[in-house]
Amino acid sequence: MIQMEQIIAMIKRGYNPEQLLMNILESRMGGTPMGDNLINLARSGNTAEIEKIARNLTSQQGLDYDKEFSAFKQQLGL
Repeated sequence: MIQMEQIIAMIKRGYNPEQLLMNILESRMGGTPMGDNLINLARSGNTAEIEKIARNLTSQQGLDYDKEFSAFKQQLGL
């Protein structure tokens, strides 16, 4: 299983972040209802719906989406 540190290193080495994350999504979640939905939303560019799903998932886990996403972007150097 690929770790966050590996993803960050690959992006810093010039891998296309969008394609890298799509490959991970397809390999881990492809063939599942939620995974197929996310893949279709990503391919169609429906980022608003993806964000809505992410907000719901983080809320269900008792996390703050904005705080978690900010930390994620910071890890990527964005």
